[in-house]
Amino acid sequence: MAVQRSVAGVAIRDRKIFVAQRKAGGSMGERWEFPGGKVEAGERDEDALVREFQEELELSITVGPLIGKTSFVHNGVPRELYAYEVTFSGEPSSLHEHLQVRWVSLPELNTLRFADSDGKIVEAIVSYLEKK
Repeated sequence: MAVQRSVAGVAIRDRKIFVAQRKAGGSMGERWEFPGGKVEAGERDEDALVREFQEELELSITVGPLIGKTSFVHNGVPRELYAYEVTFSGEPSSLHEHLQVRWVSLPELNTLRFADSDGKIVEAIVSYLEKK
């Protein structure tokens, strides 16, 4: 079975991390995440992130280095999530798939209830920030 590849964008500003809360519904409804989504066939990770941020948040981003990756199984499908640092100016002009967005400190990050896949990448983000 092919592995489904997803990407997440981690924006860091003044040592705070940008997170978004999913809308209600589904098994991961109202949980927090790092915005992103599935990489489509023939698409590069960077292009998928640019597309997802534009579709979900109406934000134009610049994709930076890879922060980390995790592998997991969801609904019987093997998946990999690649988290990249992203930058953008301003704030979202519209929320299409989220209830709210926030900038949170590292201690706050550990108190949020993340979607399962995103929760697995938090440790890599903390480690990445400690090296910056």
